[in-house]
Amino acid sequence: MWKCAPRDSLWSTFPSFITEFISTVLAEKRSIGIALSGGGARGIAHIGVLQALEDNDCVPAVLSGASAGAITGALYAAGRKPSEILDFVKQASLFKLFKVGLPYSGLTKLTYLRDKLADYISEDSFEALQKKLFVAIVNLNTGQCEMRSQGRLFDVVTASSSIPLVFQPVEIDGQLFVDGGLLDNMPVEPLKPHVDVTIAVNVMPQVEVPNKAIQNVFGIAQRCFDLGILANTLPNIQRCDLLVEPKEVHQFNIFQLNRYQQLYDIGYEAMMASIPALKALLEQGVD
Repeated sequence: MWKCAPRDSLWSTFPSFITEFISTVLAEKRSIGIALSGGGARGIAHIGVLQALEDNDCVPAVLSGASAGAITGALYAAGRKPSEILDFVKQASLFKLFKVGLPYSGLTKLTYLRDKLADYISEDSFEALQKKLFVAIVNLNTGQCEMRSQGRLFDVVTASSSIPLVFQPVEIDGQLFVDGGLLDNMPVEPLKPHVDVTIAVNVMPQVEVPNKAIQNVFGIAQRCFDLGILANTLPNIQRCDLLVEPKEVHQFNIFQLNRYQQLYDIGYEAMMASIPALKALLEQGVD
């Protein structure tokens, strides 16, 4: 009796250019979601990650983010290319970012960030974005993390980027909100119902630091902040399908916006190294 050859045997009979084409078509049938973590200037690495995905025709359909990840996610969801998002960073002024506010409510306002978002995104609305976006923000009044994906966009992204004790909280609907990274720095869960494969990019990786890095007040405060963020990131590492963790970003502090090219390159190289694993995930379960 005639029997069908195993799928792998049949697959091997096709010329390589045909199998590569079929693999690309199959991969496109499975959607990708990407969670971009917070991390201050380290979040510039996200831009390199997105460029690497585009270079390999693995474009995410849905995004989520906290803090720096929310900024990059919003710009990308609005249709901005990675090169344009990098220009956004290049043109950003660290000095303009810090606008002194009242001492009792935080050191600075984030008015400049909100204005820059308005320069690059035409409409202040989640619904007007080209891709679905979820942004994590922490409600200081309720003590809860909220995941926003509807309504006004700029205030939510600004709130998600408002590091406590550095930036003033942002008032939304009569309540005060700060950095979403405090409670959910790498929001994977909102992506799950919408996509087939979830990528999580963590720019606040767990690394060992030398004694000299934690011998002054600033160093200790930075380390404690990092560890607090890491604690809420670990569960999401288990929830994602693919973790991209460019550990080299740890050598930069969260305000080194002027190191944008190095951070971009680190993100790009980390994602490129993970492309084979991603393509394997995209091909799983396709008949």
